[in-house]
Amino acid sequence: MPATDTAARPSARDRLLAAADELFYAEGVHTVGIDRVIERAGVAKATLYSTFGSKDGLVRAYLEGRHAERRDRVLAHVERHTDPRERALAPFDALDDRIAQPGFQGCAFVNASAEADEGTAATEVSREVRAWTRALFTELATAAGAAEPAAVGRQLHLLYDGATLSARMDREADAARAARAAAAGILDAAIVAGAVAPG
Repeated sequence: MPATDTAARPSARDRLLAAADELFYAEGVHTVGIDRVIERAGVAKATLYSTFGSKDGLVRAYLEGRHAERRDRVLAHVERHTDPRERALAPFDALDDRIAQPGFQGCAFVNASAEADEGTAATEVSREVRAWTRALFTELATAAGAAEPAAVGRQLHLLYDGATLSARMDREADAARAARAAAAGILDAAIVAGAVAPG
């Protein structure tokens, strides 16, 4: 029995990440100190530093974990569709699902980077995540046959950002659906333009 309990117990790294994920997202990476995280995780301070090197290292791991979860969730929604137009709009459906979850506090990357210094984990990872999101929208717009897919990808990304902000700041539960409708109009016009553009 003791051996089973030990085997089932999450590692110190996993407990630290779970505590950081909960506390950083709910209260902010700048507000929550290391002592709160190690207390919640039930580990020694030395364990945190030996595992992540610093609070910045922990913030990086937290945000990279958030990005992996978001990427998997968004791509799962995209892969539900075969129609290129629906695939390009699917990230808004993923966002709608996320907004509906209890404890939604907006974009973890915007929140973390809002007061962060340049060159910190918060700014670096957030920039990587935003580049991935923009590239995804551009790729999906290209596959849908949109004219000027990079411009369309940028516009869809701006709508995605706006929906996230509205859901967080204004508590608009339907923000992602409203953004999806606007995105559909932009995408449809671009697809028509792409279809008639000289080859």
